[in-house]
Parts: sequence; structure tokens; C-alpha cells
Amino acid sequence: DKSGLIAKTNEVLGTEQRFVCVSRPRRFGKSMAANMLAAYYGRGEDSAELFSALRIHTDKSFREHLNQYDVIRINMQEFLSAAPDMDEMLKLLQKRILRELKMQYPDYIDSDYLVFAMQDVFAYTRHPFVILIDEWDCIFREFKQNMEAQKKYLDFLRDLIKDKSYIHLAYMTGILPIKKYGSHSALNMFTEYSMTNPREMAEFFGFTEDEVKALCETYKKDFTEVKRWYDGYQLGKYHVYNPNAVVNLMTDGNFQSYWSGTASYDSIVPLINMDFDGLKTAIIEMLSGAAVEVDVASFQNDIANIVNKDDVLTYLIHMGYLGYSGASRMAFVPNEEIRQELIRAT
Repeated sequence: DKSGLIAKTNEVLGTEQRFVCVSRPRRFGKSMAANMLAAYYGRGEDSAELFSALRIHTDKSFREHLNQYDVIRINMQEFLSAAPDMDEMLKLLQKRILRELKMQYPDYIDSDYLVFAMQDVFAYTRHPFVILIDEWDCIFREFKQNMEAQKKYLDFLRDLIKDKSYIHLAYMTGILPIKKYGSHSALNMFTEYSMTNPREMAEFFGFTEDEVKALCETYKKDFTEVKRWYDGYQLGKYHVYNPNAVVNLMTDGNFQSYWSGTASYDSIVPLINMDFDGLKTAIIEMLSGAAVEVDVASFQNDIANIVNKDDVLTYLIHMGYLGYSGASRMAFVPNEEIRQELIRAT
């Protein structure tokens, strides 16, 4: 039950803090959370029954915001896969959203510019928009050397979202936090909740230890062994487990690495082989159970400009290959599943 996330987003609706970016590794429940928010906020139908057995149902904000918003939910990976370059991707994205808006509000839209269309709809209906963007960072992973494409993308998001009265919530998820561009801070209005700074969003992505204990009781699994294989991500006060691995274990019963089925380590091997400042030695130490100090502040969330050991280690933390303790500022191999994957990568 991750519906407590809704109470958190309800707190910032329509405020200066209405821009939220959550970054987590693959298979940590990011898309599920976006789907839940879409079902809750969307005006398409009454979804109260979907939430009747969940904790949010008793929250004081539940009825106030239920099905009150026009929701635009975007999976950026789908648009990236359908277009040959950034210009075509952004054209396709705007065309598809405009098409849906015109179908919904044919009498209110006379512009082919998406921002003007959304402004017109809001002016006539007074129904604010909730924008949910999944895989928001895929552009930076696919176009990691193309600075011009990245800038166009960030400018598009800024023009669509920033300082727009029609936006009451902009919620983005991805693997990487928002790229730091120095003077080009296109999305500096977002509050970020990442693997290195999860804050109050820690419990809503991945399975907490209490949730895993309950699953072990239901499916008759040895919790101690589950903990050894899949625990290790320390997000604030929570021990968080990769939900994909836990679900697979509960359904097929085998203690093994499920990581390779969701992500390839090809992208990290060249970085490890650069061996910045004794990086390989640090990884070997962590594979043996040690923890290594890391400065996570130096990483610019830019894969193309990784320049030191701390950058690589921070990238591995965001990707889920390393755990991180904010209290001690130490990185470590979180569990047996990841240990096996890193052995293959090194």
C-alpha cells in the first residue's frame, strides 16, 4: 500500500512546491506510482472504489482532490522510441497531447501551440492540470553526448511547466535526478527525492522491511535469507528492498539475481574500467563487505561528463548497484543479488 504518496502530493497541489521529481533504479515501482496518481487525480471517472481499502481513503485530503483534475500522463521512452531525433520527438509529443485535448475540448482550442491550448482549456473550464512524466530522464541516457538535444528537451519542459497557473502538480520519475546545467537551470523549480536524498518519499518506492516480513509470512519464505539477498538500500530510516526481486522470489521461489532481467551492466563496465582514483580497488573492497566514503555532491547527473571516482560511485548509487548511507556518507554493496552483478561487471 503506497497510497500515502497521494497524501504527500496533495500537500503541495497548487503551491510553489507543486513540482516533484522522484528518481529510483529500475523496477522500484515508479511507473506503478504514476499510474496510481493518474487514477486518483483524473476526472475521467469515479475511482473512489479503487482506493477504498487503502490508507489514503481515510486521509482528510482524499475526497477533496479525488477526480478533480485533467491528467496528462506521458511516458517519455515511448516518444523517444518513436522518433528519429529530438525535434521530431517533441513535435510528436505535442501533436499527441493536442489531439487528445481537442477531442476532449473541441470548442475551446484554436491554437496548435500546446502551452496556449492548455491555457485556453484552463481559462474556460477552471480545471487545473496534473502532469505525470515517466522515464523523464531517458533522453540523457540515450542522447548522452548530444548537448543540443538535451537543451531543447529541458527548454520544452520548462516552457510547458514552469510558472504556469494551469499546472497544479508536475510529477516526474526516472532513474537519474535532474541534470545540473549551471547557468542553464531549466528545471530548478523541482524538489528532488533521490537515492542519495529520499527524505519523506523513502517508504513509497520499493518494499520496506515490514512489508517484506509480511510477504515472507504469507509465502512461507525465510526472512533472514530474503534479507541477505535483497536488502541493503538505506533510504532515510527505512531499509528498502527491490520490489521486482522480492515479487519474483515469492512467485517462483528461487533465491537468485533477478537484476539482469531488468537492466544491463554494459553501461557501467566502461566507467569502472576507467579506474578513476583507484575505483576498481574501492569496488573490490565493497565486494568484500567494506564501505567506501563518497562525495555525492560532485556528480552533475550527466553521464557524459563523469570525471572522478565519486562521480562513478554516485552514478552506481542512482542506478541501484550500490547502497548509500546519508548519515555516514558511505557507499556499499547492498546485498547478495547486487554483489553477483558487480562481480560480473568487474
